[in-house]
Amino acid sequence: MFPEWTSLVGFWVGATIGSFLNVVIYRLPRGLSIGQPRNSFCPNCKNQLSWGELIPILSWLFQRGKCKQCGVKISPRYLVVELVNGLFWAVIWHQHLVLGQYNSGSEVVKAVGFMCFASALLVAICTDIQYYIIPDEVNAMMLAIGLAMNVAFVSLHDPVAWAGRWPSSVLGALVGVGVLWGIAFLGLVIFRKDAMGHGDIKMARGIGAVLLWQSALASFGIAVGLGAVFGILMIFLRKGIEARAEAKARELAAASGGDYKPQEEEDDEPYEPESIGSLLFCGLGYVLCIDVIGLFIPRLYEWWFKENPRSTEEIEDQPEVEPTMIPFGPYLAAGALVAMVFAGPLDQAMQAYIRYMSGK
Repeated sequence: MFPEWTSLVGFWVGATIGSFLNVVIYRLPRGLSIGQPRNSFCPNCKNQLSWGELIPILSWLFQRGKCKQCGVKISPRYLVVELVNGLFWAVIWHQHLVLGQYNSGSEVVKAVGFMCFASALLVAICTDIQYYIIPDEVNAMMLAIGLAMNVAFVSLHDPVAWAGRWPSSVLGALVGVGVLWGIAFLGLVIFRKDAMGHGDIKMARGIGAVLLWQSALASFGIAVGLGAVFGILMIFLRKGIEARAEAKARELAAASGGDYKPQEEEDDEPYEPESIGSLLFCGLGYVLCIDVIGLFIPRLYEWWFKENPRSTEEIEDQPEVEPTMIPFGPYLAAGALVAMVFAGPLDQAMQAYIRYMSGK
């Protein structure tokens, strides 16, 4: 539909959107307004940035990653988010607006929907890694993107809009909730532990709504594989860091002539997993989208989930976590991104596997 060079347009628009995503990543977990103040500000000196400091990618590079006013270093995350979002927008633009041939209207819907979806997943990755939080607003946006795409497909008479008698996005959302909620339920029943975060369950609902149930299942499988590999690596890495820190503390104690005393852990309250009744009630709430409706009607959210959707806990930029505490949300989002970008090869591989298993 569009010439090859327009993928650069997709990249620059994506990088510009990435600049806004950085605002969302910083403000949303803290309960700050996205719109006020309108301009971004330095987290250290609170000075609002000028237009010259808001140019995606270039401003960070020209300022050498420092605030122009106070000189404090700006996290490289700001540059990475702009670059990564730009790259995903460029790839999706090229796949659906340059190479797309099936139906121009449907390809435009997929391009716009997938680009917005990729941005929402990027926000979820950053907030879950940094703060161990996936904001409800982000999960609600993923669901809304999937439902809006389904409505557009219906209006274009695209057969992808329906899975039997079900709207494809609705069925995909239900499958997403069912799979992740099922893992949480089995973990609670068998191991008596919380096996899955509620933010992950809500994210899976949005992934199913956008990617539809077949690709969503593939993305969950990819997420499990990524989580197994990188999760184990992260555990060993954290334990190694803790061991080196302890060894350094011993050396300092020996050099000063004192005795090393390991830091005593505070006595935490006994661990109590979520009750089965609570998990069942919350799962029903996610199926009925009470969490999404509750963003507009907080009293409904508070009545159903027994918590205020507007309440925010104090955010730590570097929270202290146990070595085995690995958030699954980033792997879930990464699996969705892989399944979305490589949908064609994954579908061919699945079809080949089915033919092989059936002997055809």
